[in-house]
Amino acid sequence: MAVKEEFVNYINDQLSNFAPFETKKMFGGIGFFKDGLMFAMIGGNTFRLKVDDSNQNDFEKRGMTPYQNDSKKKGMPYWEVPLEVIEDKTELKKWAGKAFQVATKTKK
Repeated sequence: MAVKEEFVNYINDQLSNFAPFETKKMFGGIGFFKDGLMFAMIGGNTFRLKVDDSNQNDFEKRGMTPYQNDSKKKGMPYWEVPLEVIEDKTELKKWAGKAFQVATKTKK
């Protein structure tokens, strides 16, 4: 399923307080990168941020779930972002900052 350009543009605008970052098309989705590190993604028109033990509780408290690749039967460390966070640029900047910290810790 192709990612809708309008949705990508909306997420880019909502993340404008977290700039600079760049986006790249990847495997039918979009990856979000800061300083060369992927901290977020859009797949299936769902926006997700990178998660580890340091920020997982933020997502779980709001009933969010990790990305699941059905063909590989394996999860990935990217969790769906709650709509109320996406709609609040200030809050989204905080969540994106935490996701970038996760990406920084886990870089290879």
